[in-house]
Amino acid sequence: MDTTMTEPRIDRGSTPATAIYSIGGSLYFERTFDAPRERVWQAFTDPEIVPRWWGKHGTTTVVEEMDVRVGGAWRYVSHADDRDPVAFFGEYLEIDRPGRLVYTEIFEPFPDAASVVTQRLDEEQGKTRLTVTARYDSRQTRDIVLGTGMEKGAAVSYDRLEDVVAALRP
Repeated sequence: MDTTMTEPRIDRGSTPATAIYSIGGSLYFERTFDAPRERVWQAFTDPEIVPRWWGKHGTTTVVEEMDVRVGGAWRYVSHADDRDPVAFFGEYLEIDRPGRLVYTEIFEPFPDAASVVTQRLDEEQGKTRLTVTARYDSRQTRDIVLGTGMEKGAAVSYDRLEDVVAALRP
């Protein structure tokens, strides 16, 4: 049973530019970028562009694997001076260029807290509305993920992504 219509929407640290909230065991992120969706799609699927925006300021991201096809794998490793490297990885489940990307995401320190992430890109008048849904197996798993501060990292990453897509050539 889909409970998203009966459960409350809870703000999870929204910023002026990025709405971040949960409903049930899912997290949602919404952001509008001042760029056409093809350019935003490119930033999400080009292994040379992802390191320019993925992660908080002061981190370096290495794309170890990125096979953007159904069944293809991805793996990013984030490095920072104040902690050991951490990896994120998963598998692409659905690809509908340039409007929808569905994949699994696992944060290596918590391999049992996997999510299925759906990214939807909708273009309106040259701008792109990104809607991300991360579905977890339970509220408890969602709360473990929130305990890592990932929502703050996502908001900063989207701020960085705004700058990157603005600089990409049409």
